[in-house]
Amino acid sequence: MKKFLILQLRPETEASDAEFASILNRAGLDAKRAHRIRLDREDLPAGLEVMDYAGVIVGGGPGCVSDDPASKSALDTKIEGAIMGLMPQITAQDHPYMGCCYGLGILAAHLGGDVSKRQYGEPVGPSECRLTEHGAQDPLTAGLHSSFEAFVGHKEAVQSLPDGCVHLVASDPCPIQMIRWGQNVYATQFHPEADAADFEHRINIYKNYGYFPPEDAQKLIDLCHSATVTQPGEILRRFVQRYG
Repeated sequence: MKKFLILQLRPETEASDAEFASILNRAGLDAKRAHRIRLDREDLPAGLEVMDYAGVIVGGGPGCVSDDPASKSALDTKIEGAIMGLMPQITAQDHPYMGCCYGLGILAAHLGGDVSKRQYGEPVGPSECRLTEHGAQDPLTAGLHSSFEAFVGHKEAVQSLPDGCVHLVASDPCPIQMIRWGQNVYATQFHPEADAADFEHRINIYKNYGYFPPEDAQKLIDLCHSATVTQPGEILRRFVQRYG
């Protein structure tokens, strides 16, 4: 039975470990069926073939693909280059892929889409999302509530639907919340792996990273715990179930 390749982009060990545990938990995936690679610490194995894996899951991170390359740190450049280097394989073979938050920017940028900070960034916390007509029919989202809350927090966003993509989930603050390319390549702007406890943990870790005023941390934590976020995790579970 093939494993899932889980690529992580967070250089903060505490955040990375917690994210990995959350992905396994929401996906219903045993750790023995996951090949975890922290791209901040490891290079991708030479000659890696995505077809050797059941699917690829890319986590979030503090980087932005739309930042000026000259302003990116050497580490951010390394991480971004590694995952971008796999995208031609993934799209050419329509191989199962689930990009979470930063993973959406990676996919859209690879497809030549417009990713920027011009508009549609969202503060940390819950966001009200809704299924599109296509979302009501897609295997990963069909049967979910037509409107549901999801956890978000991003400085950049996909400005318009990239060519060849299907729009699955939208919201008023950020229209492109989930897309599909081909039949098996997916990405979300929201975090399908996260619950309120996850976001409380991340808020405390990233409170000085410019996502929000540090003094607002407790207010945002309270907001997250007041939300009802159940549907996004089902999307991740279905992805693993469908391709595993």
